[in-house]
Amino acid sequence: MRPGFGGSAIPVGIDVQVESIDSISEVNMDFTMTLYLRHYWKDERLSFPSRTNQSRTFDSRLVKKIWVPDVFFVHSKRSFIHDTTMENIMLRVYPDGNILYSVRVTVTALCSMDFSSFPLDTQNCSLELESYAYNENDLMLYWKNGNDSLRTDEIVLSQFFIEHFHASSGLAFYSSTGWYNRLFINFILRRHIFFFMLQTYFPTMLMVVLSWVSFWIDRRAVPARVSLGITTVLTMSTIITGVSSSMPQVSYVKAVDIYLWTSFLFVFLSVIEYAAVNYCTTLEEMRKMKRGKIPSTFNASQAMAFDGCFHDNDIELTPFPRMAPTLTSDPLTPPPQNPDVRPTEGTRLRRQRSVRENVDLLVSNSYMIDSYSRLAFPLSYLLFNTIYWSLYS
Repeated sequence: MRPGFGGSAIPVGIDVQVESIDSISEVNMDFTMTLYLRHYWKDERLSFPSRTNQSRTFDSRLVKKIWVPDVFFVHSKRSFIHDTTMENIMLRVYPDGNILYSVRVTVTALCSMDFSSFPLDTQNCSLELESYAYNENDLMLYWKNGNDSLRTDEIVLSQFFIEHFHASSGLAFYSSTGWYNRLFINFILRRHIFFFMLQTYFPTMLMVVLSWVSFWIDRRAVPARVSLGITTVLTMSTIITGVSSSMPQVSYVKAVDIYLWTSFLFVFLSVIEYAAVNYCTTLEEMRKMKRGKIPSTFNASQAMAFDGCFHDNDIELTPFPRMAPTLTSDPLTPPPQNPDVRPTEGTRLRRQRSVRENVDLLVSNSYMIDSYSRLAFPLSYLLFNTIYWSLYS
């Protein structure tokens, strides 16, 4: 039985020395920690007379014969006491009955992580200690030396930087057994971004920039531009799949998802841009064919099989006059010419182009789509990166 059974709660002091944080898993949302857990309490039944006032030290064989606090780790998935070459348990008894009970244990505990800012995130994890059988009326857990009760060795992690370690305490309530003292080992982890810059962000940026190369390739080089677009789209899909496979299936959007899918949209739009350029080029050349003269030696099917569109340099076309815009209702009717009437100097009449005329202008000048895209795509992507990094970093 516990010391002072039937009386007031026995105080049990705790201090912890963290030896290492072995692993942190985003997929399983847990962490593994190895630590030295030390208990301090007083049991007058174990006091003994001593002239030198020296303590006596025992191993795990005596622990099984006396009362020790039943501290366990809340939200623990797996834990074990190291037993090489003997169980790593130490019991030190002082002449006045004060006891130090130390154990070296490795525990894997739950850490509820929020990945909404991943990989530019900061995680707050905690290891919680509590008595399993004795509530606050029988056992009072407390940090023996306050904030100095938690000590750490030099810990280096591959993907995280430990910003802060601190201890705290509180109470936990269970409806059937009452209130229990609970101690917390809190540590704040900040993720290193450089790994993800090399593995995710830089390759994604390069794929987006590579998709813009097609804007400088001749619009009639269909195999070159299509293969470039499909290659960048498939590469982006591979990057997105690789990142998703290493992350838990959460129901919200992560920061890396926003960046990857927006970059994927830029790559996809570059393919759609060439589809529009190729379609407008085909319409333009078909119109020129209808207005021009097709030579007898021209084979339209062979021209289409070469790159998917007609070539105006293979067709002998007759020049046609440029139509001046008029204000008449019929755009095909030329304006009346009166040599005696001259427009007033300084007066200029314009009419707004209709949607059809704008489409016709775009079709007749399909190369302008590439010219505008060379400027619009980089500026838009630069604006997106500016907003993204200012929000998440």
